[in-house]
This record gives sequence, structure tokens and C-alpha cells, in this order.
Amino acid sequence: MPLVHKTMEIRLLTPYILRKYADDELTIDIEQLTIGALLAEVRRLHPALYTCICDESGKLRQHINLFVGNDLASRDYFDTKLHPGDVVSVYQSVSGG
Repeated sequence: MPLVHKTMEIRLLTPYILRKYADDELTIDIEQLTIGALLAEVRRLHPALYTCICDESGKLRQHINLFVGNDLASRDYFDTKLHPGDVVSVYQSVSGG
């Protein structure tokens, strides 16, 4: 019997300034339901977008926050669990005066 890989759909919302690197609203199918798996798929499909979200070491950039639904994902986000149909939003911090 052939192996069947079951994937789940997760939506990734990006801010306007990052739209040129990928669709405004991405739907990504992943096998493992974690933010780490989602970002690995973003890296594979949209490398320019990935470099806007993560630094060279693979960590979330300092000025970027991820929300799962209405909840802020922790900075140690790789193992944050997702559920089928979740919406992950990318937000850029704004500072200055």
C-alpha cells in the first residue's frame, strides 16, 4: 500500500509591504501542524518572504510578531501547535517618534 501524506491547510496573512514577495493571503498545506513547519514551507515556496520574516539563523526577526488567530505566538515559536484552518498573521512592529 503506498504511503499517503495527509496535509492540513493553514492561512498565512501578510502585511501590505510584504505582498510583493507572495500573495497577500497565502494558503499553505503542511503535514506537521506547527509554526516551524509552516515557516519551513514558506521558505521553500516563497524564499524572499521567508527572509523578511526570519533572520539568517532561522529565528523570527526582532521586529516581526506572529499571531495565531488573536493570540500572540511566543518568540520560541517553532513548536507552537496549529490546527487545521488556523490563520497565522505576520505583523511588523512600528517604532519611532
